[in-house]
Amino acid sequence: MRRILIDYARVRPSVERTDLTESLAISPELDLDLVLLDRALQALAEFDPRKAQVVEMKFFGGLTADEIAAVLNISPQTVHRDWSLAKAWLVHEMKHEGDRGPVTLGKN
Repeated sequence: MRRILIDYARVRPSVERTDLTESLAISPELDLDLVLLDRALQALAEFDPRKAQVVEMKFFGGLTADEIAAVLNISPQTVHRDWSLAKAWLVHEMKHEGDRGPVTLGKN
């Protein structure tokens, strides 16, 4: 799913910024640049592969914390912790890479 969304965003620049609040569950106001997210997620995978997996499963796969925990053989609490840290890391990366201004995070 990730590759499909990213490829679509690259082919259709006018659709590059897409509202993905239902699957990402970061913020109802978030208008996300998928190409920028993809680059940040690739960087996160080099730094911390498990956190990148958590983001991919939650964001692109729509899995719950319990489902992700079962797949990765970790506790749901660890999934929540990884998700929170990964969101903060991705926002930081995206703010510094993109010049569209800050991205805000919700409580999920």
